[in-house]
Amino acid sequence: MDNKWTAMALIALGPGAMRFGDLRTLVEGVSAKVLTETLRDLERDGLVVRHVYAEVPRRVEYELTALGRTLHTPLEALSRWAEEHAEEVLAARESYDARS
Repeated sequence: MDNKWTAMALIALGPGAMRFGDLRTLVEGVSAKVLTETLRDLERDGLVVRHVYAEVPRRVEYELTALGRTLHTPLEALSRWAEEHAEEVLAARESYDARS
């Protein structure tokens, strides 16, 4: 969990297997290079599995593993918390910055 893209990719993969382009659309703002690196790291950690289908053109999908699914629930809860409290956090930042 070394960057924001890791959590966002795991949350986006929650509903099920997804192609790279669809995943990149959901994870707004991530570059193709960073998403590729993030997915490789998640695969290395055993949280995501990469499926390659022998089709023309080749189809590749990414999916959470059983281990990845155990992490999805707490990350989704954290995401909901951030959405629910965004205004409070922004107000706290403004207050802090005004004192500095």
